Amino acid sequence: MPTRFRIICLLAVSMAIARPAYADETAPAPPWPAIEFKGFGTLGVARSDSKDSQFVRDLSQPDGLGKHWSGKTDTMFGLQANLTLSPRTGAVMQGLVRYRYDGSWRPELNLAFLRHDLAPDFTLRAGRMGTEFYLQADARQVGYASTMLRPPADYFGPIVVSYFDGVDASLTGDTGYGLLRGKLFAGWAAEKTPVVKPHTWDLRGSRMAGAYLDYLNGPWQMRVSRSQIRFQHELPLDAVAGFPILTLAPELGIEGHHATYDSLGLIYDEGRLQVQGQVSSIHYDTSAYEDTRAGYVMLAYRVGPVTPYLSYSRSRSRAASLSTPTVPALQTAIRQFMAQTHSDQATYTLGARWDFQRNLALKAQLDMIRADRSSRFPQRYTQNDWDGSLNVFSLALDFVF
Repeated sequence: MPTRFRIICLLAVSMAIARPAYADETAPAPPWPAIEFKGFGTLGVARSDSKDSQFVRDLSQPDGLGKHWSGKTDTMFGLQANLTLSPRTGAVMQGLVRYRYDGSWRPELNLAFLRHDLAPDFTLRAGRMGTEFYLQADARQVGYASTMLRPPADYFGPIVVSYFDGVDASLTGDTGYGLLRGKLFAGWAAEKTPVVKPHTWDLRGSRMAGAYLDYLNGPWQMRVSRSQIRFQHELPLDAVAGFPILTLAPELGIEGHHATYDSLGLIYDEGRLQVQGQVSSIHYDTSAYEDTRAGYVMLAYRVGPVTPYLSYSRSRSRAASLSTPTVPALQTAIRQFMAQTHSDQATYTLGARWDFQRNLALKAQLDMIRADRSSRFPQRYTQNDWDGSLNVFSLALDFVF
């Protein structure tokens, strides 16, 4: 177990056994800890109509869809244990099986934290927790909790950090016109992510911090957030490029550099109607990745057990600067390498969700990607002769128990 994770666990245990100052000294001892098991999963198949660009759910997947049906993009299974230690203290552990960065399906521990309510409106957590860079980002693996079959890849695809080891604190207050909820978090990333087979990028130990503010009033929820990560390890660019690209262009170095995520999200959900939308900006203080702006809007309308929906998402990046002087031939090769992180595309989505039985939902979805021929993110292995058109056909069964 990494040293940082052990320290966090010890902190969490200390927090869990600490008695709140407002506790009733005459109250009887709490009952023996209670434990509850829950599960969720998705059985999904999908295919595309192109052999020139591979669609992935997000960039944590090493490869994506081709013209043959595959279950690797959306299929996953999770099991969660909720342990109640006292009326104000609890623990959560969650394991997940999904298609991983290394092409395997090995189970991973993606949640393992202790939660303690210092007051009814003030909560501390410590351990391994889901990232909340954007609204709904921490639950994007639970398909049943979402109307759409999968989160819009144009928007959520670049987020390759799904959990971290650290602490967070949340405070909720009633303004008289709605609830305000704020959260601060800090910690370290705990995953690896693929680059180009067989190369991976080690994100473990990268420092993370962020905050968000929610406003909730009836059917409305709005969130503004900012998160930042400082990368601990270098990308394996020399191995991927096949020549010493970091020596020739040190601006491409990413060790010690930052990525900053800003977002604004809004959800309206009442009766039959559900509307949600988000906009975001990702800024890198390195030329290894292009700064990106993205957004999406989704409209759904429930008709009995069936919920048809449509969505539009857009992603566009700005070319990174490169000032290191090199010979023209190498300059061209370096810029072609940098262009692999360029994004300029839109996705039109049509789909339907059928809640045919309690805790079971069947979904069908069509994604029509229309991109500039120069666009590469967030697909994988896009060929130079790709015409920018890619259609993805998907079916999925979501369940919880």
